[in-house]
Order: sequence, then structure tokens, then C-alpha cells
Amino acid sequence: MARSHGELRIARIYAHPTPEDGRRILVDRLWPRGVSKEKADLDDWCKEVAPSDELRRWYGHDPERFEEFSARYRAELAEGDRAEALARIAAEAKSGVVTLLTATKEIDISQAAVLKSVIEERG
Repeated sequence: MARSHGELRIARIYAHPTPEDGRRILVDRLWPRGVSKEKADLDDWCKEVAPSDELRRWYGHDPERFEEFSARYRAELAEGDRAEALARIAAEAKSGVVTLLTATKEIDISQAAVLKSVIEERG
């Protein structure tokens, strides 16, 4: 969503980086298969903001579970290290372009989509 002083985007880590990406942050807990650190062209790998392993495994990117996943993940984002990491990303998104990267094929039902929504709701 465009803002007067920043923009937040989501993309797959497998897509080629573009100058419009701004700050590129991987938000997956696990490093994506087949991507070298150099090819990833990351500014940050923020594992702390990823869903818990338990939640990630339960969800399994099942579209029927997305709504419940989103609610559970939002609850996780309100606590401890995840809340701090979320606040850091939100602050960066206010001052420039930030692209949240994920390895999932369906980014619309990914943790990156939930993160983007949470950050945008915070304004």
C-alpha cells in the first residue's frame, strides 16, 4: 500500500530483485531451498518475526486454515521477540520502501501477507 513516505510490499524470494524493492527482508524462519545468500540480495533476514514452528506446521499453507492461521499468528506477533521485530520492520516501512520476502508459492495466504496487513493497520 502506497504511503506518503514509505511503501510495504510482499514478493517471493525466487523473483529477481528490482531497484523498486527498497529494503529486502526475508521473513521466513527457514532459509529457502535453492537460493544462495548472494542471489537472495537481502538487507535482513528477520527470523524472529516468523510464525512458530508449531503454527507453521499446523497451517501447512492450507487455504482453508488461513483465517485461523492469521488469527493465531497475529496473537504470536503481539508477544516478545516477534513484537520487537515487527516494530522494527514497521518503523523501516514508514521511512522507505520495504519488501517482505517469502519462499511460499502462494504469497496471498502467507505469513508475509499477514505481516503486511498488521503493519498497514498500525499505520
